[in-house]
Amino acid sequence: MIQIDDSGSGSLIGGTCIGAMRAESGEYAYEFIPIEYYRDKAFQTKKYLKKCSQIVFSLLERLAHAAGESLEICQGYMFETAKKELERKGIAYTSTKIGEPLQSRIEETFQEYAMSLGLPLQYVKYTRYPLHFHRILRWVYADFHNRAPLCKTGWKSWKRYSSINVEIYHDVLYKSSYTCLKCGKEIIKGSRVKRLEYVSNCPNIIYLHENCQAPVHRKLCRQHSSKA
Repeated sequence: MIQIDDSGSGSLIGGTCIGAMRAESGEYAYEFIPIEYYRDKAFQTKKYLKKCSQIVFSLLERLAHAAGESLEICQGYMFETAKKELERKGIAYTSTKIGEPLQSRIEETFQEYAMSLGLPLQYVKYTRYPLHFHRILRWVYADFHNRAPLCKTGWKSWKRYSSINVEIYHDVLYKSSYTCLKCGKEIIKGSRVKRLEYVSNCPNIIYLHENCQAPVHRKLCRQHSSKA
């Protein structure tokens, strides 16, 4: 039996991972819907659904899906077009909630991808809602010019919160245990900092090294694809 699921469609940054696994052997393959499909007209016309369908058939081919082999697909909206195409081709499938082991495997794949874009480890692990919109928005605003291109800019929530007023102050941080959200390194107690303040769903304060020269991540939106 082959199962198919997705991960990352609800994340502000990055594309969406589509993964497939043969339950009996653990064979696993995945591919990403590129971030370009979540921008402007491409997003408005839901081209990501067609791209998802193309990926589904690509993954089935890579896993050598045999005629008559059971196929389970996540019941989410992401696979609407794929299911119609399966029906058109006479390929039987079951629409259901996908569980383990694929669920964890595909989530791990997306987490690794998100970290390759620069998202800190603590933003994708160890928290109940690691990819919460406003949590990631804080990370984006810490280096807006370089991180905005990573975002799903077709979202209504992005259009609402991508141009809010940000006040910038220069200060001395006398508290400890703070990390610069731009470079990810510790802010030494008593050092000068740049303080960003804005209001989204709640007041936010971001501390950065005063003259942080964090390197720019270049792995912006390349399409990941693998079979394991």
